[in-house]
Amino acid sequence: MTETAEMIRFEELRMVREMQQGSGEAFGRLYDFYARRIHDFIYHKTFHRETARDLTQTVFLKVIEGIGRLNPNKGPFSAWLFAIARNTVVDHYRTRHPSMNIEDVWDLATNQDVELDEQNRERYEGLHRYLRQLKPEQRELLILRIWQDLSFAEIAELRKCSEGSCKMAFHRLIKQLREEMPLLIVLLLILKP
Repeated sequence: MTETAEMIRFEELRMVREMQQGSGEAFGRLYDFYARRIHDFIYHKTFHRETARDLTQTVFLKVIEGIGRLNPNKGPFSAWLFAIARNTVVDHYRTRHPSMNIEDVWDLATNQDVELDEQNRERYEGLHRYLRQLKPEQRELLILRIWQDLSFAEIAELRKCSEGSCKMAFHRLIKQLREEMPLLIVLLLILKP
C-alpha cells in the first residue's frame, strides 16, 4: 500500500469511527467522497439516471442504518459500501423481475423491460454487446477497476478473495480481451465517465 493510500485509509477509518459515534459531519465527508463513485457504479449497472440516483440514495440510507455494525478493522469502508451498492442493484432488479435469477442487469433477457436513458441507448449498445459475452464477475471486475478506479485491495475485500487473485484475474481478463475483443478495451476507456 502506498503512503498516500495509507493516509486515505487512515482518514477514512477516522471518519467511519466518528460517524459511528453520531457525527453528521463525518457522514457528509464520506458521502461527498463516495457519492459520485457509487452513482456511477450503479449507473453502469442500470444505464438509467433516475434509477441510479434513487438507488444511490438508498445505498447511503443503508450506510446510515448499518454503520454501527461495521467493523472498520476488518476491511476498507469502500469495499463495504460497494457491496451495499451491488446488493441494492440486485435487490432492485429482483423486485422488478422476481422470477429471474440475476447477478446483475446484464443477465436480464433482452426482451425484459429494462429502462435505459434514451440518450445512452445507442452509446452503450456496442459496449453492452461485448460485455454481455463476459461472465458477471468479469464485467464487475472491469467496471470496478477501470470505471470506478478501485484498488485491487478494495476489489479483493469486496469479492472476499486475495488481492493477488484479483490482480491475476484482471490481467488474465485483459489478455483475453486483447485477443478476443480488442474493441471492448477501447470502448471501456472511451466511455469511462
